[in-house]
Amino acid sequence: MGVWIDTDMGFDDIAAILVVMHAGLEIDGASLVFGNTPLDQVLRNTAGAAEAFGWRFPVHAGRAKPVMGALETAQQILGDTGIPTAGLTLPEADALPAGNAFAALCAWLETAPAPRRILALGPLTNIAALALARPDLAARIEDLTWMGGGLTRGNHTASAEFNALADPEAVAIVLAHGLPLRMVDLDFCRKVLATPDEVTPIRNAGGRNAALIADMLAGFIDIATSRGRPAMALYDPAAAAAFVRGDLITVQPARIDMECGSGLTRGRTVVETRASHGAFNAEFVADCDAAAIKAIVLGALQWEAAK
Repeated sequence: MGVWIDTDMGFDDIAAILVVMHAGLEIDGASLVFGNTPLDQVLRNTAGAAEAFGWRFPVHAGRAKPVMGALETAQQILGDTGIPTAGLTLPEADALPAGNAFAALCAWLETAPAPRRILALGPLTNIAALALARPDLAARIEDLTWMGGGLTRGNHTASAEFNALADPEAVAIVLAHGLPLRMVDLDFCRKVLATPDEVTPIRNAGGRNAALIADMLAGFIDIATSRGRPAMALYDPAAAAAFVRGDLITVQPARIDMECGSGLTRGRTVVETRASHGAFNAEFVADCDAAAIKAIVLGALQWEAAK
């Protein structure tokens, strides 16, 4: 069974892809979107990851700017490359033959057998473009699992999670077109935490990429520890684990709306769980076996590090 990945390719996106591959799912293709960094750096990161890990699935360049508003990236947190590290970095690699993401998504939705499942790990701009231009094909998506939003508080601002804030209009478009959105939000991801102690088993795994993965994981965890927190949420790979192991999560239907104004609440996901107060249009992951989710993520990293 093949799936599609939509990604802004930072370290946690790489980890998410490894989770999907370790679970035995075939990746039919990946569409790239701005987010962690501008799109040109996302392309470089993807080329380096494909070189390091031997990825062979087709990659397609997507949207470089949000539907509306200025480009927003996470580089002030993640650095210029979008991948903080304790040492080693992804190798320099020749640019991938990056076709058009819109055309590739359309072709995949026209030909892929059901179920057509998409794991979205960045701003939803590529999916929104599909919904606007080809609603007939967008309607064929049966599972759109998105790492984004927040039930309570944000991370990029007090109100907003980064992927939502980077393009709230895209989320609003996806919701308005009735796509089957499953939101894996900050509150879920904050239950799945990695500490510095988790780096050592990966570094000692013995494979050719063990040190690279360990250094990237250490750099990612340092985002939290350098700010006085003991552990770092495993955002995208936790969403990937929920995507591949639905038996480990509890899903709740809800009415989800996006704040698209220009004020302090821009990018906030408003989640209403009372059916009497709004027609449900999406769902979110309300609970999980956090220990099992974490074990899946670390297991995928150790699997790759042992090769």
